[in-house]
Amino acid sequence: MTHQADQVESMRQHARAVFTAALKAVDPVEAVLRYVKRVDDGLQVGEHRFAFNDYDRILVVGAGKAGAPMARALEDLLGDRISDGVIVVKEGHGLPLAHVRIHEASHPVPDERGIKGAEEILALVKDAGERDLVLCLISGGGSALLVAPAEGVTLADKQAVTRLLLACGADIHEINTIRKHLSRAKGGGLARFAYPATVVSLILSDVIGDDLNVIASGPAVPDTSTFADTRQVLEKYDIWDRVPAAVQSRIDQGLKGVIEDTPKAGDAVFQRCFSELVGTNIQALKAAGLKALELGYRTLILTSTVEGEAREVVKVLTAIAKEVRGSGNPLSAPACILCGGETTVTIRGDGKGGRNQEFALASALALDGMENVVVLAGGTDGNDGPTNAAGAIADGSTLARARAKDLDPLYYLKRNDSYHFFQALEDLVITGPTRTNVMDVYLILVA
Repeated sequence: MTHQADQVESMRQHARAVFTAALKAVDPVEAVLRYVKRVDDGLQVGEHRFAFNDYDRILVVGAGKAGAPMARALEDLLGDRISDGVIVVKEGHGLPLAHVRIHEASHPVPDERGIKGAEEILALVKDAGERDLVLCLISGGGSALLVAPAEGVTLADKQAVTRLLLACGADIHEINTIRKHLSRAKGGGLARFAYPATVVSLILSDVIGDDLNVIASGPAVPDTSTFADTRQVLEKYDIWDRVPAAVQSRIDQGLKGVIEDTPKAGDAVFQRCFSELVGTNIQALKAAGLKALELGYRTLILTSTVEGEAREVVKVLTAIAKEVRGSGNPLSAPACILCGGETTVTIRGDGKGGRNQEFALASALALDGMENVVVLAGGTDGNDGPTNAAGAIADGSTLARARAKDLDPLYYLKRNDSYHFFQALEDLVITGPTRTNVMDVYLILVA
């Protein structure tokens, strides 16, 4: 192996180490325990204290990929003080728990298991009264997992709408606007069921800007979207005529005021609701930056709010890598450029992949032939699209290695088949389920 190849291999190992540091920083157990403390007479959650004597029961509910370790943290903290609990997690993301029942369900397209778990949650909180404390664990994936179809809407209807939205390139804010208006649990719906109990939401953010009413579609916070917004999103992506008739009917009834909209700020159901953001993308990026510094790289965190079509975002970030190499701006090599957020992919092909793998493939095309540049794009949840990979890693020699194996990168990109491209090169980033989710991490190393 040449000196050049040795250096690139070392940089690839560094990239993986930086990504691993980002994951460790948003471990759900640590995230919960940073913000939730047991004091002599109760719980301290951020700035709020909840005295045990004020409550007859403590209930734990929630939905999301990080639900199991978040619940384990509460079990470690509260033990037998937890009276009952139900959470819904993505299939394969469960853990053995003593006081909280777990339902594993499908993500991102909902299934019957999600409905069963959601109905148990709603029944539990509906039975709660003024002297009950409900601890609600919310994390990424919760929108697809907390499945409680609104009256007149079936699971099949929700599945069809979800598939249309995932394929058209809609962002998470737009997707969750639709979800909230087709659900009894989302968009403040859980708060409605739980009123007048006290509801404390512990939230691990997986959305741009950490908007509480978008994370898991905001089951216990006021909703800022309306039925009008729902219709607008479906028309924007030209899919209004393709959604099921029952969905069209519900939205039309909502627009006419026949159906009540989701609860808004000032609604009485939120009088006893509190929210604490316990984990964010910027926390992951800061930890990644510290690891990069430790490995000898000058480090710059550009933003935690990246969004847009993956192929288009790549153009900006790879241009920065070229600028580092060419002029030493915005910092000189060795450099680590970090970003976070969540891109989208408009699916036009029949391949297999995810937004991070497509990001890496588009980066490989943009940086072809450049020496000592490595790109890694990975989802902090360990899952990129319908694959077992978190993302992929690429460098300036990726396309040369691909051509040696008769792999045409443009063909794979056109088909949205980045998974099989990187699988053939053994360049997938596979972590297994991380049981956390604070969107994605993009890093570029330049030496």
